[in-house]
Formats: sequence, structure tokens, C-alpha cells
Amino acid sequence: MPPTTSPVQAVAQAPATTRHWWTLATVALAQLMVVLDSTVVNIALPSAQADLGFTNAERQWIITAYSLAFGSLLLLGGRLSDLMGRKRTFIIGMIGFAAASALGGAANSFGLLVGARALQGAFGALLAPTALAVLTTTFTIPKERARAFGVFGAIAGAGGAVGLLLGGFLTQDLSWRWSLYINVFIALFAIVGAALFVTSVKRSGPRPKLDIPGTVLVSGALFSLVYGFSNAETDGWGSPLTWGFLAAAVVLLVAFVFWQRRAAHPLLPLAIVLDRNRGAAFISVLIAGAGMFGIFLFVTYYMQTTLHFTPIQTGLGFLPMIAMLVTSAQLSTNIFLPRFGPKLMVPFGMTLGAIGMLYLTHLDQHSTYAADILPPLLILGFAMGSIMPASIQTATLGVDRAFAGVASATVNTSQQVGGSLGTALLNTLAATAAADYLASHLPPTPSVVTDAAVHSYSVAYLWGALFFAVGAVISALLFRRRGRVAVPVAHDSAAELRSPEPAIAH
Repeated sequence: MPPTTSPVQAVAQAPATTRHWWTLATVALAQLMVVLDSTVVNIALPSAQADLGFTNAERQWIITAYSLAFGSLLLLGGRLSDLMGRKRTFIIGMIGFAAASALGGAANSFGLLVGARALQGAFGALLAPTALAVLTTTFTIPKERARAFGVFGAIAGAGGAVGLLLGGFLTQDLSWRWSLYINVFIALFAIVGAALFVTSVKRSGPRPKLDIPGTVLVSGALFSLVYGFSNAETDGWGSPLTWGFLAAAVVLLVAFVFWQRRAAHPLLPLAIVLDRNRGAAFISVLIAGAGMFGIFLFVTYYMQTTLHFTPIQTGLGFLPMIAMLVTSAQLSTNIFLPRFGPKLMVPFGMTLGAIGMLYLTHLDQHSTYAADILPPLLILGFAMGSIMPASIQTATLGVDRAFAGVASATVNTSQQVGGSLGTALLNTLAATAAADYLASHLPPTPSVVTDAAVHSYSVAYLWGALFFAVGAVISALLFRRRGRVAVPVAHDSAAELRSPEPAIAH
């Protein structure tokens, strides 16, 4: 059993101060930067391609390089934050992410841009779980923890939409390079905030060791998983490379689990994920991530290619959803979650998500924003505000402080894998639907081509609704009834690691 540090009761019992809320602001900046980066770059990608002259086949690597590094190194980044200290790790992650962003913004070749994106992903994998771990260990009083996670969950859900708006503005009015440079300015504020407000906690007892074999196994598994899904998106599900990497991911994950059961210093103690509430939370984050992909990608394409919105208009079109998400997140964490628990809140949000996705399936060439797009976006915003804060808070609840980083990394990993899975599945299903529609409506006139695209989006929305419906059933079955949302004051980390269901009351 790995050596751990016991939480200091005085810290656990201390109410939040002004310093804590400034810590929340700092963590929120870091989370916003990591989450919005992918959508900002997506909007800027056509301009970058025209400037640097890379091909359509090469284009995918601007996104894939980031997601591969980010997804495969998340658990390692989370564990390093546990071992090195969260304040130090947070600042290193911010500096590295900012430097990689500046390098990408100044890139004069395709290779340099891809390398910078991979570096962004690596430092993002260090930063994202550390930010959540800082939040988890800073806010321990139930009411204050609820407020903090409401803000964090809202940013986790809305960051992609904010990225669409910011990316449209920067690309249209400045340059695609500013979609990367903007991270430098965000990072400067976050680094100053971390230096001033994030507290360093001195370690007592022997220094834990890093599980090298476990790190290699799980990093290889996550790399294979993300690459397999990315390859399915570009080459299809019939590609041997796709199934080869996905099979390798399964083998490596099984080997990782077996190793964690016998390792003296496990990278991810299995008690963290085998807890019933936490397991349900991780699955909910994964499913919500897969379902949300359909909202941002296909609604963006629909508004720009079918309704001919500009990038800025498209970003503005998502603002009401963001406002609804933030409102829902605050209501959920401060009022509904303490009263009803995740067993009711998460299935409720998943059900709303399915309804919102089904609503989108009726869009056609003649739909309008106010009557046809705005209502489902508001529904989906309320849905994500009900799912994400409740799931993220439950996923990190009751974890010993010594493992808060790796538990937080598991949340980020779930969201990343969900997004990759959604990308691969929904893109493939949409492309197949478009091809079938064109084959049955010959000749392919411009109107037929537009109808085929709209039909393909509807198919993607329908499958997105299915994701949410499955998530509603799974979360309703797995979450404990009346699970409480408070961190225990006195906590026995050794008991937690021995028990498969620690630290959450029945």
C-alpha cells in the first residue's frame, strides 16, 4: 500500500477566506485557457492552413498532436502534481503552456506548429488536473465547495463555446496567430495569481515514489485510445490501424489494472475509480463529453455553411447557451445538488440533454436562429449545467489529499476520451448519412448537397440524444441514493485505499 499523507484537520475545517476566492479565480483562468484552446484553434485552422500552406491531409495533425499529448499524459500530470506540490506544478504548467502557445503563434512552418501543439498538450496535461486538485483541496466546507465547483463546472462546460466566439473574433479581426498568443496573456494573470494566492502545503512523512511501469502502461493505453479514435475519424472504422490501436489500448489498460492491484506505489489506486459514486461520475463526464461534441461541431457547421453566419455571429449564437449553463451550474451546486444528490441531478441533466438533441433534429435549410436554434441551445445549456458540476464534484469527493491530483486527472481523462469518442463516432455516422442521402437523391444539385449536409447533422444529433439517454439510465442506476456532498473532516487515507467505497455516506 502506498505511503500517503493525512490531511491536516485545521485546513480541512477552515472556512474559505478572500484568499481562497482569489485562488478560485486563478484556477478558473487556467481551466478556461485549457478548455477553450481547442475550439479557438479549430476556428483559426483554415486561416493557418492558407498561411503556412499545409495540405488537408496534414491539417488534422494540428488538432491530433494536442489531443494525443494531452490525453495520454493526463494521469501522469495529475500524479506529478501530487508528488511535486500543486503550487509548483501549477506554475510550471502555466509557464510551459504559455511558452508553447507563443512558439505556435510564431511558427513559420507546419512542423513547428505541430510540435508547439504537442507541447501545449503535454503542459495542458500537467496543468488541467493540477487546477482541479487545487480546487478540491482548497474548498472543503460543503457550501463553499458547492459554489467553487459550480464556477469550475460552468467553465468546463462553456469553455468550448467561449472559444468559438473568441476564435471567430481573433481570426476575423486580427490573425490566426492570436488564437495562440492569447494564451500568453491569460497565463500571465494566472501565474501571478498562483504565486500570490495558491497555498503551498508542506509534506509530512516519506516522499511517495512514482509508479514508472504504471505510468508507461496507462500513457501507452491512452495514446492508443485517442489515436485510434482520431484515425477512425479520418480513415474510417474499417481501417486496420484504427482497430490495431484500439485493441492495443484495451490490452494495455487491462495490464495497467493488473499492475495497479500489486504495485507498492500505484499511480491510480483502484479504490478511487471503484467507488460507486465516483465511477458513475467519471462515466457521466465521459458520456456528456461525447454528446456535447455534436452541439459545438455540427451546430457550428450548420450555422456557418447552411445559414451563412460569420464566425463571430456563430460565436455570439452560443452565448445564450453559456449564460444558461452558468445559471444552471450555480442553481445545481448551491440548491439542487445538496438537496437531491447526484442520483437525481445527473440523470435529470442527461434527460434534458437528450431532449435538446432531439429538438435539433428538426433543423432544415429554412430554420431561423430565434425559433429553431435558440430553444434547444438553452435546453442543452441547462442540461450541461446540471451534469458537469455535480459529476466533477462527486468524482473528487472524499479522495485523500495525497491522491487529489490523479483523481482530478481521471476526470479530465474521462472528458478527453469522451470528446475523442464523440468526434470519431459522430463524424463517421454523419459522413455515412450524407453519402447515403446523395446516393438516393441524384443528380447532386446544390440544394441536394445542402440537404444532405443538414440530414447528416440530424443523424449526429439523433445519436447524441442516444448518448445522453444511455447516460441518464447509467447514472440513475449507479449513483448512490442520497449520497452526501461533503468532504469528511477526519479522514483515514489508509482506510480509503483499503475500501472500494470510501468517504461518501450512503
